[in-house]
Amino acid sequence: MRAAQAALRAEHAAVYGYGVIGGRIRDSRKGEARAAYDAHRARRDALRRTVRDLDGTPEPAAAAYSLPFAVPDSAAAVRLAADIEDKIAGVYSDLVRASHDDERGAAAAALREAAVRAARWRGGSVAFPGLTERTGSAAGAPASTSPSDSVPPQT
Repeated sequence: MRAAQAALRAEHAAVYGYGVIGGRIRDSRKGEARAAYDAHRARRDALRRTVRDLDGTPEPAAAAYSLPFAVPDSAAAVRLAADIEDKIAGVYSDLVRASHDDERGAAAAALREAAVRAARWRGGSVAFPGLTERTGSAAGAPASTSPSDSVPPQT
C-alpha cells in the first residue's frame, strides 16, 4: 500500500509538472508533452483505483507543487520533463518490488514508459532507469510539494 500511495503522490506531482511544461514548451514538442500529461493522468487514475482495491484511501493531490528549478523557457521545460520521468521511474521501481502478479506487471510497464519518455526528453538513456543508486544521481526525499521530490529515497 505504501508504494502505491507513493506512486500516486508522484503521479499527482507529474500531472502538475506537465501543466507547467505545457505552458513553456516549444510548439514542436507540445504534442509530446500533451501525450505525457495524458499518460500521467491515466496512471494517476489507475493508482487511485489500485489504492481503493487495497482497502486504502487514495491521497489527494496538493493544491500546488514547488518545482526543483525555475522553468522560464522551453529548454528548462524539457529538463523538468526528464527530471519528472526519472523520479516517476524510481517510484515505479519501488512499486515493482512491492507488488505481485498483475500489479507488478502494470508497475513494470509504467517504469518502462517513464524510462522511454525520460530518454526522449533527455536525448539519451541511463543504464538503470528507476534505480538512482546505479546511475550516480541522488533521489529526492519524499515531499508533498515538489514533483521532483515525490520519490522516496532508494535503499
